[in-house]
Amino acid sequence: MKTKDKKKKDFDAVLFMRQIRDKISREIADLSKEEILEYFKKNTPKERILPSN
Repeated sequence: MKTKDKKKKDFDAVLFMRQIRDKISREIADLSKEEILEYFKKNTPKERILPSN
């Protein structure tokens, strides 16, 4: 079985997702249920970005 060459990635999607998840977790850690719902209503993008085919 061949192994792939390890190259430096320009963008690491998994690392990015983990950083964003950790940031959100810190921001909502001390909020009540109602405050968390309001946080996500306020911070949800209005339009979705869909991948291009």
